[in-house]
Amino acid sequence: MKQSNLRNAVTIFLVFFVFTAVVRSQALTPSDIDSLVERSMKAFEVPGISVGVIKDGKVIYAKGHGVRSLNTGQKMDENTLVGIASNSKAFTCVALGILVDEGKIKWDDKVRDYIPEFKLYAPYVSEDFTIRDLLTHRSGLGLGAGDLMLFPDGSDFTVNDVIHNLRYLKQVSSFRTKYDYDNNLYIVAGEVIARVSGKSWPEFVEERIMKPLGMTSSAGLFERVSDKSNVIDGHASVEGKVQVIKRSSVRVAASAGGVNSNITDLCKWVGTLLSQGKYDGDKRLVSEKVMKELWSPQTIIQVNSPGPYNTHFAAYGLGFFLNDVNGYKQVTHTGGLEGMVTQITMIPELGLGIIVLTNQQEGGAFRSITNQILDGYFGKTGRDWVADLSNNRKKAIADAKAVTDKVAAEIANAQRSGGSSIGAADISGTYNDAWLGQVTIAVKDGKLRFDTKRSPQLTGEMMGYKANTFVVKWDDRSMDADAFVIFSLNEEGKPSGFTMRAISPLTDFSYDFQDLDFHRAK
Repeated sequence: MKQSNLRNAVTIFLVFFVFTAVVRSQALTPSDIDSLVERSMKAFEVPGISVGVIKDGKVIYAKGHGVRSLNTGQKMDENTLVGIASNSKAFTCVALGILVDEGKIKWDDKVRDYIPEFKLYAPYVSEDFTIRDLLTHRSGLGLGAGDLMLFPDGSDFTVNDVIHNLRYLKQVSSFRTKYDYDNNLYIVAGEVIARVSGKSWPEFVEERIMKPLGMTSSAGLFERVSDKSNVIDGHASVEGKVQVIKRSSVRVAASAGGVNSNITDLCKWVGTLLSQGKYDGDKRLVSEKVMKELWSPQTIIQVNSPGPYNTHFAAYGLGFFLNDVNGYKQVTHTGGLEGMVTQITMIPELGLGIIVLTNQQEGGAFRSITNQILDGYFGKTGRDWVADLSNNRKKAIADAKAVTDKVAAEIANAQRSGGSSIGAADISGTYNDAWLGQVTIAVKDGKLRFDTKRSPQLTGEMMGYKANTFVVKWDDRSMDADAFVIFSLNEEGKPSGFTMRAISPLTDFSYDFQDLDFHRAK
């Protein structure tokens, strides 16, 4: 190479080096994150948010903003405990990974080897179902199938009930062919841990994961939290106003969504994951082999467009979503319970972890914070995630309101014109669904009422809508899950049963009314 060419090459290299350094320096500062969180809280009406950022093994941001509860006004900080909901699924998979490392189970062992009574609707699926299948959302069951046994909180279903009732849920796709998110099979996974280890899922997770990592404030269930002096209240928009709602306690679904933790403890958890299972120097929670399995694609998820991060591939691993973003592998999960939503995101190649915990069931807040922090590390500029997602939220709320307002107007018209073609006396009675159980429809204090025996929150007023369809308006207005009740008629024109469907497009998928099929009790 000639000397002049060498000088040019060196110059180009230096320019590239300086440019790269500039790009890397665009990561948000702590004060930038402060401002970002405050804007997100205001835009999405979230009373309290705590955020943690880990980079290259160091916690560079851990802070709470706002208040734990609108009722008390107490400040939210990095030690405030939040139910992390489905981010608990990673704890279940790591717990199973510990048992794999110990040679007590294998990922592809049959579930029936540990839970002989396990049975799904299709016999061949039951026989072939493995521990891996419990974790990868490819069972053939529909989105959120059976979640009404657990959601909303307050039902009396047990783990044994859930395992038994899975046999009544019909598959909507062929086994291992399609991704559909599932919670109930993670409950079964938790039971595998219990039967193999002799300890309950919360006990195992606390003793084998939380204690070694020094997650001293965390617990596998809210009721097991030893110090409840710094916990959130859940919040939701009720008739247009954000307010405190009844706490979601989560008991039966512990292994799907029971962990309560805070930024301080979760930084230790995420730091261990980013270190490929290592903690406190050379100590190991799980082997590298297990970590590789957790973060390897298991079930393909369709990507409809490249989106803002030029994403081409997506999959579910074991307890984590996996996709490519801006040329990097992203490992992430979200979680949602009544009144709280959370997100954990990791970019292993950058040694980056982002944790966002909130006390309002509004996902736009954690997305805007996470994505804006990611943009800084990716060197991407020019997009205001808070503004964009806030506008999207306003449109979604307006669109949903148009749907529900139209139904409300049609109910009013129906009442003026005499209501549905079948009356309260015709539909009054007791109805049974194979897995949710008994519902009673009866007139009480002059109003037609819908009462679910095993899930008391699913109680509300019924109103005539059109022909053989009624609407049930739940007493708990934080649920945003009012539903159509569509009656079937026998050969004499008498109601013999009913199906249900959510009205609002914003209704959470765990209100899986579409999976119900009620028949009038004889």
